[in-house]
Amino acid sequence: MQISMFNQPNFKNSFTGLAVISIMFFLALFAVDELSGLAQVGDQNPPVITDIKIEPASATSVLVRWKTDESADSMVNYGINKNFGTKRDPFPTKLEHQIAVEDLDPATQYFFRIISSDTFGNQSISPDFSFVTPGQLKESNKIASAEQRALTERAASILDKVTDPEALKVLAGKVSEVAEKILQPPVISGAPKAEVGSDFAVITWKTDQDSDSMVALALDSGFNPDSDDPYTVRQGNPEEQVMNHEVRVEGLRPATKYHFQVSSKSQLGLNGKSEDSIFTTKAILPTISDISVKKVEEDSATINFLTTIPASAIVEYTDLNSGETKLEGNTAFLTNHSIRLNGLKFATPYSAVIKVENEIGDKVVSDPVTFITVKDVLPPTISNVKNESTLYPGADAKIQTIISWDTDEPSNCQSFYHQGLVSAAKPDSFSEGDNFTTRHVQVVTVFVPSTVYKFWLVCKDDTGNEAKSEDFVLLTPEKEKNIIDIILENFQSTFGWVQNIGK
Repeated sequence: MQISMFNQPNFKNSFTGLAVISIMFFLALFAVDELSGLAQVGDQNPPVITDIKIEPASATSVLVRWKTDESADSMVNYGINKNFGTKRDPFPTKLEHQIAVEDLDPATQYFFRIISSDTFGNQSISPDFSFVTPGQLKESNKIASAEQRALTERAASILDKVTDPEALKVLAGKVSEVAEKILQPPVISGAPKAEVGSDFAVITWKTDQDSDSMVALALDSGFNPDSDDPYTVRQGNPEEQVMNHEVRVEGLRPATKYHFQVSSKSQLGLNGKSEDSIFTTKAILPTISDISVKKVEEDSATINFLTTIPASAIVEYTDLNSGETKLEGNTAFLTNHSIRLNGLKFATPYSAVIKVENEIGDKVVSDPVTFITVKDVLPPTISNVKNESTLYPGADAKIQTIISWDTDEPSNCQSFYHQGLVSAAKPDSFSEGDNFTTRHVQVVTVFVPSTVYKFWLVCKDDTGNEAKSEDFVLLTPEKEKNIIDIILENFQSTFGWVQNIGK
C-alpha cells in the first residue's frame, strides 16, 4: 500500500528543513536584488518602450510584444473599455517582452496599454492602443463591412451564452427594433459649437439618436481638404451613447487656428459626421508682476515691472491734485519693462496704472500704484557702454572709434581716456556740449592703431547730480601691412642681416 508522505515519521523534520531552505532561498534573492539596486544608485530614468506589436493567436487570445532600452518587468493593462484589467510578468530582467492575453471574447475591440518598470521602480506607461479579436462564424465572411462583421461576431458570441427563453424573446424584439433603423446613421443637428481657451476647446453638438462622441482636429497650417483623412488628432468618448454630446479637447496651442469635425457612431456602427469647422484658441494672457517705482525725482519717475510673456506696455498716470491724466509707453513686445514718466510736477502725488497687451491684442491692467515727486538727489545711471573701432587703410592709416552708452535720465556726459592701462598724465576728454539726452554717442578719431586705451564716462543730470562709470579698455585694430613689409619680415626671419638694410 502506498503511504502518503504525511504519514512518514520524519515528515515534520523534513518539512521544517524544507521551510528553512525556502526562506534562505528567498532571502538570497532579496539580497541579490538589493545588491543590484546598490550597484545602480542614481538611475531615475524610466525605461523607454518601443516596437509594440500585437500578434493574434486565436479568436480568444493575442500576444503583445514590445522592447525596452533597459531591463524591466512586463505588464499589459487591457479591457473592452478603459477600465483596464492587468496581466503581468513581475521580473524586471528583460529588454524584449511578451505577454499572452487569453480568455478574450471573439470579434471584440479591446483597449490596452503597456507598463514596464526597472529595478528602481522607474515606470513607463505607453499610450492607449486597441485591437479587435478575430471572429469565429464562417457565415460572417459574407458581410462586406469589417466593422459590421466584428459586431456580428460579438453579438453571436454573447447570444451563445443566453439560455433563458424570456431573455431570448427580449433580444429578438430588440433586434427587430434596431433593424428598422439600420439605414439611418445619427444625424447631427446644426453646426457644432466650440468654446475655446488658450490650450483647450469644449465642442458640443446634438444628434437624433444615441451615439458616441468623437472630435477630429488638424492645425490650419497642415490641413489638406483634398486628403482622404485631413485630420491628425482624435479625442472623445467612444464608449458613451448619448444624444447631447460634449468633448473637451486638451493640449492645444495658444492663439492657433484649428480645423475640426465631429462624428457620432450608433450602436450598430453607423457613423454621422459634420462638415469641417474652424476655431482659434485664445492667446495666453500676460501677468504683470514685480512692479516698482524707481528713481522718483522732481519732474520724473521710472516704473519697472515684468510680464510672463512678451507684451507691449503703457503707463497711464494721473496727477491726484489736478486730475490730469497722461500716457507713456513702449510698443515693443518685452517681458522686462522700464518706462520713464517725464514732465511731472514737484511735490505732487501721482497714481499710475500699467496696461499691457499681448501680440493678438488681449489686454491686462494692473492695480494702481502711487508715488510723490521729491527733490532730485540721485545721479544718472550709466549703462550699455559699447565701443567699436574701424581701421581706414592708406598711406596714413586712421582709426575711428565709436563709443556709445545710455543714461536712465537726460544727462550731459564727458568721456575721458588715456593711452595704456596706467598713466600718470592728465587724461584727455571729449564733451557733449550742452546736450542733455539718454542716448549718447562719441566718435573718436585720434586713436592710433594697435594700441591699448582706457576710458571712462562722467555724466550729470540737469540738477547737477554726477555719476562716473567704471573703467573700460579697448584695443585699436592693427595697421595692415603692404607687400614690401611682408617680404622684408619673411627675409628677416630667415636672414638676420636684412634688418640692417637702409642703416
